Amino acid sequence: MTIIRIALVAFGVIAQLFVWLWLLLFLGNEFIVFELVYMLIEVALVLTIIKNTHSISKDLPWLIIILIFPVAGALFYLIVRASLNRSPLIKKIDKSIKESKNHLKKDPKITNIIKNQHLGDLYYLTEVIGFPAYAKNKVDYYSLGDYVYPEMLKALKSAKKYIFIEYYIIAPDSSMWQEILAILEQKVKEGLDVRVMYDGWGSISMEHKYPPNRLREKGIKCITFNKISNILGSLVLNNRDHRKMMIIDGVVAFSGGINLDDNYINRRHPHGEWKDNGIKIEGEAAWSFTAQFLSLWHVYDDENEKYTKFLPDMSFKNLKDNGLTVPYSTSPFEKEYVGENIYLNIINGAKEYVYMYTPYLILDESMIIALTLAAKRGVDVRIIVPSDPDYKIIFDVTCSYFERLIKNGVKIYRYLPGFIHSKVFIADDKVATVGSINMDYRSLYHHFECGVYLYDVSALSEIKKDLCEACNKSRPVSLKEATPSLPKSIYQAILRFFAPML
Repeated sequence: MTIIRIALVAFGVIAQLFVWLWLLLFLGNEFIVFELVYMLIEVALVLTIIKNTHSISKDLPWLIIILIFPVAGALFYLIVRASLNRSPLIKKIDKSIKESKNHLKKDPKITNIIKNQHLGDLYYLTEVIGFPAYAKNKVDYYSLGDYVYPEMLKALKSAKKYIFIEYYIIAPDSSMWQEILAILEQKVKEGLDVRVMYDGWGSISMEHKYPPNRLREKGIKCITFNKISNILGSLVLNNRDHRKMMIIDGVVAFSGGINLDDNYINRRHPHGEWKDNGIKIEGEAAWSFTAQFLSLWHVYDDENEKYTKFLPDMSFKNLKDNGLTVPYSTSPFEKEYVGENIYLNIINGAKEYVYMYTPYLILDESMIIALTLAAKRGVDVRIIVPSDPDYKIIFDVTCSYFERLIKNGVKIYRYLPGFIHSKVFIADDKVATVGSINMDYRSLYHHFECGVYLYDVSALSEIKKDLCEACNKSRPVSLKEATPSLPKSIYQAILRFFAPML
């Protein structure tokens, strides 16, 4: 997808040059008047975007498109905005997400704890965003996809009522998917409600080999989210379903960074070791994942279906209190940028340390300031990125931030065994978040994402151990290495200009 976006930008620049040349030849001396009038329209449009934006970072791609492709960019912006404003699909998404939150009940005791102890991050998630915190959960963190996958298979085989699967990437020819599919087919024969939802771009190969109709023939209900062939009539290309979740009976839920393909469990090694992670939630919080899955499923199918039919058949009284767990999700059409705000809250609240994994580091100014201020407060700030990246040009953008971050005390590590795909934050042995959200514009502003916020949960010790061990397997980036030559600095500046579009 990154290569296609770059190619489109290059094509647009060339096409724009030809358009301007043609206009110059066709209009002659009147071209200056045309250019002046259009420049005024362009400036007015840019100022309108800036005035009405909820986040300048989110709307930067539009500003860049309009400035680079004045005629085509402005027309495209107006057409897309008009389409989005009257899009019935977006209205259905908003309505369905709100409906799903009506089925997430908060425990008054936990609400009082959050308020009395002034737990600001939790207050934001529970009271402002509407995702409850749950106490009775068994939380297991897995430091590699290789480790969580057997647990996923075991849970699928134990399913009694329903299985919900939602992933950005499902690779139809992978052994991972084939093994999962065999279990799903068996569970359909046993009478279970089995549902699969995948993204129309991330799983584009599924559209050819296992389109929804083919899976429905097997008894598996299936939906393609934001199908590419429907793109002009629905959502824009940017708005992908990047979430990763698997729910069994509303009792067990899996999330994390892994998709359903062999490289995520190191059966293929395109970039050395694929360092990813998984998290398993068993208990009350699994229901929150169920509701989040249904919130997008009902946009396309069964919108009048009752949530209550999926409530778990157990009370979880046998589980001990284990801190607080908050599954959450994000939508690009909400005014709150939940993923970014959670990351910022963790960084801003850190007192001793904050460690993080991210495959991509494409930051806006607010995130840079938060990271550097934390380091200046004496917080041990560490960011672990890949040594063997999957997209070189994206990693070049990532490296363009190193110099400023390192100069201000942030420590950058490159994971020597291969590629980092995990998206994990942990701070002060007290809070962590694990999920699908990269530290880039696409995840923070344009995708549908999900994660799990953990407060004082026993699994935090495993998460910290994992990041510390990864640091030991990584090479710290020196300031000398991070400081680019003049040609490289110019190259990075150009990339940073286009960064919001990558």
